Amino acid sequence: MSLSDRTDWNGNAPERMPRERLSRAELAERRARIERFAEIMDRQFRLPVLGWRVGLDGLIGLVPGIGDTVSTGISGWLMAEGWRLGARKRTLGRMGLNLGIDWVIGLVPLVGDLLDIAHKANAKNARLLLDDIGEDATLRRA
Repeated sequence: MSLSDRTDWNGNAPERMPRERLSRAELAERRARIERFAEIMDRQFRLPVLGWRVGLDGLIGLVPGIGDTVSTGISGWLMAEGWRLGARKRTLGRMGLNLGIDWVIGLVPLVGDLLDIAHKANAKNARLLLDDIGEDATLRRA
């Protein structure tokens, strides 16, 4: 059986899964959720002395051993949301590259944590996604 012969339970080919046009209100809600997610993960808190903005991604990344992997897993939600909203493969690839760079940088003790805080992969990915989907998005229904 080749890939082109595979179908889902309804007989639809994987590349032709049903899509549903989002209303303006639902799209605005999803856009706001994406922006809020990036804010929480990358810029939620202000460091008092330095004035730097840091989010949960940087704080979770400080946990030795598993912190960066956990924060990368959480950040994967943004890529999944991009796929659901019909982002192009190129955009999803760039988002994955940003996440990979963020994960690898964060693995380096101390210096990597500082660079990880400066990289702000979630903010970059949110911008890429919002620019790609524009004002007219469709939702994949699996």
